[in-house]
Amino acid sequence: METLFRQTLGDTPKIRVLEFLIEGRELDYSISDIAEGAEIGRTTLFRIWEDLLNAKIITPTRQIGNAKLFKLNIANLFVKKLIEVFDEIIMPKKKVIIAQ
Repeated sequence: METLFRQTLGDTPKIRVLEFLIEGRELDYSISDIAEGAEIGRTTLFRIWEDLLNAKIITPTRQIGNAKLFKLNIANLFVKKLIEVFDEIIMPKKKVIIAQ
């Protein structure tokens, strides 16, 4: 399903990763979790991984066993602006109305 976020910014692996991480910005994820949540392959994620790290869009948080966990870097100004746009434009479209 193509979301408004993807329709607007393009349906690319980076946009899918950003959308997934913005939606779950409070949590940290393994690389496998990010690939699965963004609905892209791990190989595809590895191709864009260094770009995301170098731009400080994602940041490492902790390690559990062999798994390193990462989360969206909400201190990054670019990420802050994306979150603002997402919350103001995309999130209102997702609200569920409960009939009484």
